[in-house]
Amino acid sequence: MKVALDVSAVPAQVAGAGRYIVEVARRLPLRDVTTTLVTRRDDTERWAGLSPSATLAPLVPSSRASRLAVEAYLLGTSATAKEVDLWHGPHYTMPRRRSTPCVVTIHDLTFFTNPEWHERSKVAFFRRAITFSAQHASVLISVSDFTARLMEELFPQHAPIVVAPLGVELDVFDPDSSFDGDLFARHDLPLGSSYILFVGTVEPRKGLDLLLEAFSEVARRDDAVELWLCGQVGWGEGPVEETLSTHPYGARIRRLGFVHDDLLPALYRGARAVAYPSRGEGFGLPVLEALACGATVVTSAETVMAEVAGDEAYLVPIGDVAALAETLLVALEESSEDRAERAIRSRLRAGNFTWERCLDQHLSAYDLALS
Repeated sequence: MKVALDVSAVPAQVAGAGRYIVEVARRLPLRDVTTTLVTRRDDTERWAGLSPSATLAPLVPSSRASRLAVEAYLLGTSATAKEVDLWHGPHYTMPRRRSTPCVVTIHDLTFFTNPEWHERSKVAFFRRAITFSAQHASVLISVSDFTARLMEELFPQHAPIVVAPLGVELDVFDPDSSFDGDLFARHDLPLGSSYILFVGTVEPRKGLDLLLEAFSEVARRDDAVELWLCGQVGWGEGPVEETLSTHPYGARIRRLGFVHDDLLPALYRGARAVAYPSRGEGFGLPVLEALACGATVVTSAETVMAEVAGDEAYLVPIGDVAALAETLLVALEESSEDRAERAIRSRLRAGNFTWERCLDQHLSAYDLALS
């Protein structure tokens, strides 16, 4: 099977959907799939390192507007597209003009359900793109049952859906803290601190505003706890920045910015609690990564994160700051014995989600599209 995978939308700092695309790009050639990665023209070196067995097709310009136009009207009828059996658009979109069957991955549908969580220009674009993909793709891949159910509600007439839950590298995100002291020292971080960890892009839907408000109460009642924030700045960060600048416990909030994979598992392992109070996601990969590291997780009820975590996370109603604060305090007070038992259960839960299983479902989707 010959597949073209469009990786041109993946930014330099990989997170969320970008992580998914990287893992698919790395693993497809290892599954006897002849893989062509369609990249931006200035991004070949990175992809050659990430997926050395793939062929690179640097067809896409760097600017976003040009990239989208080229994808819509030129890529689908390019020589690269004509040489493969299947085109995979892993980030909602697909060529409008095309010469091969297309599979499209849908991550979440918040552009429809909660447009206020996104920039207006992206809402308009992705609503059109998702609607087109739902109606014209040969097969849709959903990253969760949660998103698949919502697809059924929003698009009664749609292409067949294959659910492929995301995975976690269990040999990277694991409970082994043997070398964490060296990692923390290398990054000038204090080992043994009592901290709550947040991992996520700073944007409205992630719930960082809720966490900052809840932390005021948590810090008032716990003299030692800190809040460590990991993630790059997205959009709509103004209110969060204002809150941070005036927070009564700002001296106990540590901003780490974007964190690479060498340090991230250690941060999960060292946290007294991992807080992910997002209002809505397609999957919520930080929750799975934290579980794999044996961390105590606090996240949002009635979301895909609750679906991923099963019984192995504390769940809080979306937007309930008081409940978030109280739940974090409960998590902080867990005994070492309870934490150890929870870590074992969390690790077992995370073991249900692997990238190999995710790729199995992708191959099923490809076979369905070609049939």
